[in-house]
Amino acid sequence: MRANPITPTIDYDREGIQHGFLRLPYSRNDSAWGAVMIPVTQFKHGEGPTALLSGGNHGDEYEGPTALFNFAARDRIDDIQGRIIIVPAMNYPAFQAGTRVSPIDSLNLNRIFPGRPDGSVTEVIADYFSRTLVPMADYVLDIHSGGKTLDFLPFAASHILDDKAQQQRCAAAARAFGAPYRLQMLEIDAAGLYDTQVESCGKVFVTTELGGGGTTSPDTVRIAKRGVDNFLIHAGILDGTVEAPERESLSLDMPDFRSFLFSEHTGLVEPCVALGDQVCEGQPMARIHSIERTALAPAVYRAPRDGLVIARHLPSRIQIGDCLFVIGEVV
Repeated sequence: MRANPITPTIDYDREGIQHGFLRLPYSRNDSAWGAVMIPVTQFKHGEGPTALLSGGNHGDEYEGPTALFNFAARDRIDDIQGRIIIVPAMNYPAFQAGTRVSPIDSLNLNRIFPGRPDGSVTEVIADYFSRTLVPMADYVLDIHSGGKTLDFLPFAASHILDDKAQQQRCAAAARAFGAPYRLQMLEIDAAGLYDTQVESCGKVFVTTELGGGGTTSPDTVRIAKRGVDNFLIHAGILDGTVEAPERESLSLDMPDFRSFLFSEHTGLVEPCVALGDQVCEGQPMARIHSIERTALAPAVYRAPRDGLVIARHLPSRIQIGDCLFVIGEVV
């Protein structure tokens, strides 16, 4: 297979603190021999596991980049035993544009793994993670939030896996992250996900959803920063004691696809429930009004199951096919 064209400006084998770039050649109208320069930091001290930390898988999600740019600014490694590789904004072109997908090729990084070394910019980034960074790691943390079109209760998540020992290790790491909620997550479509790629390599993997709306809050940033430290402490890479959340994390499950409520209308959402509300099957969750004419009865959307509202659509305009709500079952 062709070699990936990305060149790191840091040496993964070298001890110490290094800041640099993943340099991806990209010839374009305004720079014939240009490149996409993706910031990367490595801390390496002694023998120990390797953790790969990433944010900005989607470019309009900011808790991950905020927490990881903060962590990358630390100036000490005496409390580290092992290696930490930090990529605060995986899909750097999307992060620069503040968009979910790349403005270069309109691809969603988190739907095209394992990627291609001879593909477009986003496919090359995915391939570099799949064939270079992930194989070096023992623990992988990918920090997400809802971006501009979803809002979430702040949770850390792991998945149901065929390898039950690996599943338990991932669940333990998600628990250690210390978000207010902990979810055993069901994906709408797991094909092409970074999650699936990492888990297929046998790694300990944790993902998150820590808010949304294309912004951050002091609370969600605090959860992300604490979670990064906790994840590394749990991995045995960073000295310290795992810091518990203010209250015990609530465990949630998504046992089947009745957890998702999708819109079959385009219009204006009138919510009947809020994030964190308990709902009962059949309870009205939202009314969607036609915006093309007045005096039409709104479409009423009802809860497909009992549970807790863990995600909602943003903003108030919705299109047919959009995810309206997600319901988790309290374990």
